[in-house]
Amino acid sequence: MSEHRYELVVGLEVHVQLLTQTKLFCGCRNQFGAPPNTLTCPVCLGLPGTLPVMNQQAFQLALKAAVALNCEIAPVTKWDRKNYFYPDLPKGYQISQYDLPFSRNGYLEISDPRGRFGPKRVGIIRVHLEEDAGKSLHDETAGQADSRIDLNRAGTPLLEIVTRPDIRSPEEAKAFLTELKLLLTYLEVSDCNMQEGSLRVDANVNLHIHTPEGTVATPIVEVKNMNSFRAVERALAYEAQRQYHQWLSTGHRLGQVPKQTRGWDDQAQITRPQRQKEESSDYRYFPDPDLVPVTVSPEQIEQVRQSLGELPATIRERIQKQYGITPYDADVIVSQGRAVVEYFEKVAQVSGNGKQAANWVQRDVLRTLKERQWTMEQFPLSAEQLGQFVARIAQGRLASSRAREVFDHMLRTQQDVDTAIEALGIQTVDEDTLQELCRRLVEANPKVVQQVRQGKTKALGALVGQAKRENPNVDPRRVQEICRQLIEQAEA
Repeated sequence: MSEHRYELVVGLEVHVQLLTQTKLFCGCRNQFGAPPNTLTCPVCLGLPGTLPVMNQQAFQLALKAAVALNCEIAPVTKWDRKNYFYPDLPKGYQISQYDLPFSRNGYLEISDPRGRFGPKRVGIIRVHLEEDAGKSLHDETAGQADSRIDLNRAGTPLLEIVTRPDIRSPEEAKAFLTELKLLLTYLEVSDCNMQEGSLRVDANVNLHIHTPEGTVATPIVEVKNMNSFRAVERALAYEAQRQYHQWLSTGHRLGQVPKQTRGWDDQAQITRPQRQKEESSDYRYFPDPDLVPVTVSPEQIEQVRQSLGELPATIRERIQKQYGITPYDADVIVSQGRAVVEYFEKVAQVSGNGKQAANWVQRDVLRTLKERQWTMEQFPLSAEQLGQFVARIAQGRLASSRAREVFDHMLRTQQDVDTAIEALGIQTVDEDTLQELCRRLVEANPKVVQQVRQGKTKALGALVGQAKRENPNVDPRRVQEICRQLIEQAEA
């Protein structure tokens, strides 16, 4: 069986619930976790004679997201009815947008700090508003095959973001979703909690297979039921292999394979067929007669643009340059949210050492937050306190071997670094004393100096050992650093 080279082609449809107080077209609360069917009214239940009224806050949040995604904003947009009949849609249609969405032709830049793929711009076809459907609850595991409907979610404001088929790997898909989630949470447009269903993603997947006769494309498959970004990666990787082997098994006759919708089974790690894929004509779109068009002025768009603040991509680039940290460090810090970024920046400014600040924030602060399930606001050490602590390490006044002990003591007592050092009985070594000690060691060890000049930097360990014997409180890392500098200066 001959092997052919193929390219994975993916476009994503992302649905994001907006952080509004009420639903999109009625006054029912927009809240997760309430008892089933308690957040409903005649409007979201679709009872005869009711009329929808647009939630202005939902439109403003949607506009904010679209501007941040570099979309063109339409001066006039209208609402449409998307007709389909499922039990979780009580009206028999969904209020959505079809031919005149409020925004289109945007993009989101993605990159991989580990360098697996380069910076890339993923195009966005459209961003539009619509109402969510209710939730179907299937009791198949109990053996009764019962289905129940919870309509609390029906009418919740939903932002649909449709990408161009620009994604070429599962890793790129995960990177796009991660960056999109980060952007929307920074904007406070959505909490993007996949466990609660406030971010859901479907993928349109096919292959471009390169053969000696030319390139052929497999029929598009829509993959649903992916409940995490890792699940998206796994589902796309599986679906690529499945489509390729299906293409081989049909003798390369693509006409025998219909377009379809498949669901991801995370437990079995496979996709399963659900139904044939619908076309837009199946939904019989027509303008909603109960809602007036919405107009947006250039002044409103500019006002929204000015309100965005500094976005994640800009922050990453700035803190790399400003504090001398790596792209990976910047990505980890920014991905934690604005509160962690602000805390890191203050620590870096107080300590005067961005790299050390990044290390302690990533390793120890974030570890503590995770272990104790704290938010950044609950962390007991101020950025000023941690900045002074990092400064003592960077200056060689606190040995790195004792730093964790001091950190833990500060965490327990909320004492400043000098009080903690004194309480633990640690003798500090000032910079002048350390410089003088290193100078004497370099002068007294010409053989070590010669070895270092020959590129044998491990020889510096001998100087560190002598320094520790003379003063157990010195920082080995700082001793090594100063000795190397003195040798380089003498050579010059």
